Amino acid sequence: FVALLVTSCGTMAPYTDTLKEQYDLSPENMMKVQFFTSSNIILEKSSSSGNQTTGDDGTLVSNTSSTQERVIIPKNTACRFEKQGPNNEIVVRFEVGNGKILTFAQRPTQTNGKYYLVADWKQNGGTVVYGNENYNVQAGGSSAFLVVKQKNLARKKRKNRVAKGMKV
Repeated sequence: FVALLVTSCGTMAPYTDTLKEQYDLSPENMMKVQFFTSSNIILEKSSSSGNQTTGDDGTLVSNTSSTQERVIIPKNTACRFEKQGPNNEIVVRFEVGNGKILTFAQRPTQTNGKYYLVADWKQNGGTVVYGNENYNVQAGGSSAFLVVKQKNLARKKRKNRVAKGMKV
């Protein structure tokens, strides 16, 4: 009786330099790696315009209009490696389109080695360029980092045999 057991476990792990070295990930190899986001990233931009005039009956009229656009990148959204920046940053793409990329990099203040979303961070959020337009990143996006799915395949071959015993 021979049993062959193959087990596979897929877990999400933060992308770090240690992982990069462990799997020997060159920029060419990174094109084959599926990246994901660790948390929600919400990009917002808004614009408004307005004018004041006088109506035909002498009434003061104020006319305003505003538009708001949001790009929501939910937790665990798949993205693909686009290129590596000059300071080891990782540029990833979430969708097709000119400039629709985001950059992730290690933070000098963090020792965990994770690649966090790069933005011009202020107290209540940050700003990034996405699709060649400026967007505000909600504050929660500052904790977003890249993760990858890791699988550990274990192959075990076991051979069992039952001894029949001996009689005198």
